[in-house]
Amino acid sequence: MMIDSHCHLDFKDFDKNRAEIINNALVAGVHTMVNIGADLQTSINSVKLAEQYDFIYATVGVHPHDAKTFNPEVEEQLRRMIEHKKVVAVGEIGLDYYRDLSPRNIQEKVFRRQLEIAVEKDLPVVIHTRESFRDAVDIVSDYAGDLPGGIFHCFPGTVDDAYKVIDLGFHISVGGVITFPGAKMATVAAEAPLNRIAIETDSPYLTPMPYRGKTNQPAYVKYVCDKIAELRGMPAEEVEKITDRNSQRVYRLVDVFGG
Repeated sequence: MMIDSHCHLDFKDFDKNRAEIINNALVAGVHTMVNIGADLQTSINSVKLAEQYDFIYATVGVHPHDAKTFNPEVEEQLRRMIEHKKVVAVGEIGLDYYRDLSPRNIQEKVFRRQLEIAVEKDLPVVIHTRESFRDAVDIVSDYAGDLPGGIFHCFPGTVDDAYKVIDLGFHISVGGVITFPGAKMATVAAEAPLNRIAIETDSPYLTPMPYRGKTNQPAYVKYVCDKIAELRGMPAEEVEKITDRNSQRVYRLVDVFGG
């Protein structure tokens, strides 16, 4: 049984077959999915989806691409949603210097504000970084002592970088990219502490081999798990067990599943 720690099932890519995609995941042995908010509307959609399915949980937050849309009204709505019992984290938040769809100073301001909310509400965070890892770590360091951890999703760094994140009390997550030929992330998946790694799909993006080029879906998290097992020379069942517990721990799902 597996947990997809990061997916976007509410996105329009799944409007025509969402129920089928969710069923595919269950058939593939994915027993839990964490649906990630990226702006106000997707956060609303994420909570609605979590209300429909016992095994889907939600996060709420504003992605750096949309930081320019963050305002007091958006913050107030996010705060209300955070109180929902199916909301397990604040995110996806962070910095993105690759596309720079919001000014960098606004990205930092909104990132910090959402970290402050997470501290106030005692919730973990889901962090997006793209060509911004050093700045993101510096900012998170300012709050790490008060945050209950979180996940650096689709981890972009080196093994040494992974240890920096772990030292701050965070987990990392890896996805389909590690299955690509020559993927640098494979080294992290092979060498970083397994008890700090979660697996994800980031559906509908970053589809793993052998389905690269098609729309990603939570059922394909199996290929991420299998690749980690191959890289580390251990049974896939053991990787499943450990990464499941990691996601349960970071999202505080242990009370749901026991332990």
